[in-house]
Amino acid sequence: MSTRALLSACLLTVAACFGATAQAQTGPVDYPLAAGDTVRVQVFQNPDLALETRITESGTISFPLIGAVRLGGLSVSAAEKKIADALQSGGFLQNPQVTLLLTQIRGSQVSVLGQVGRPGRFPLETAGTRLSDMLANAGGTTPGGDDVVIVTGQRDGQAFRKTIDLPSLFLRENRADDIVLGSGDVIYVHRAPVFYVYGEAQRPGSFRIERGMTVMQALAQAGGPTARGSRSRLELHRQQDDGSVQTLAPEMNDPVRSNDVLYVRESLF
Repeated sequence: MSTRALLSACLLTVAACFGATAQAQTGPVDYPLAAGDTVRVQVFQNPDLALETRITESGTISFPLIGAVRLGGLSVSAAEKKIADALQSGGFLQNPQVTLLLTQIRGSQVSVLGQVGRPGRFPLETAGTRLSDMLANAGGTTPGGDDVVIVTGQRDGQAFRKTIDLPSLFLRENRADDIVLGSGDVIYVHRAPVFYVYGEAQRPGSFRIERGMTVMQALAQAGGPTARGSRSRLELHRQQDDGSVQTLAPEMNDPVRSNDVLYVRESLF
């Protein structure tokens, strides 16, 4: 390979790497800038205009030559254009090429509620924060928390709601449901469904329903029948949609549903 060809190949490789790096740094261009976000602004061939600053509570930054510029609510590309237009209309530069990098997200927050270790509001520290990241920030789900997580918010100006099966994110590698969170999203973890055991059981009380749990497994959770109890004389009380309660004689392999009440009766002998 000639020296010229080798040099050209090297330049192409460097350009490709630079382009990939720039794309990774700019983050999501549709992200609306907000108060508290930190941005880095650069103007091509004008290093004296480089600035890294925080967007104020009023949604503005103070930029050299043009003064206060309102960026709150604008996307990254719209903010770049606004600064470039101000530099051009003010007669400072003929054709300014402005690049804005979002270095830290502080203005956007997500609320995490329900059965988590530390419920509260958490900032979106970086662009592309996912559901699993935010749940980790909140201390994860508690032992009494459900496996299903509900995320609500706004997407493209429309109400957004998604129910996500949390274990499937990892057990089934269903990474598509590990969604990227947006400003104002609310994550809610409901209480896990439970069933109840009373009567002649070793440990009567309420217990969490595990996936696919059967009556036999539910009875085992309560320690099984006492010496006076009978496994063959079980009653299952199940609430219907109309509020009425149905009494059933369950089989050992029947599934257990939320709020089922299992009564262990005394043995006849």
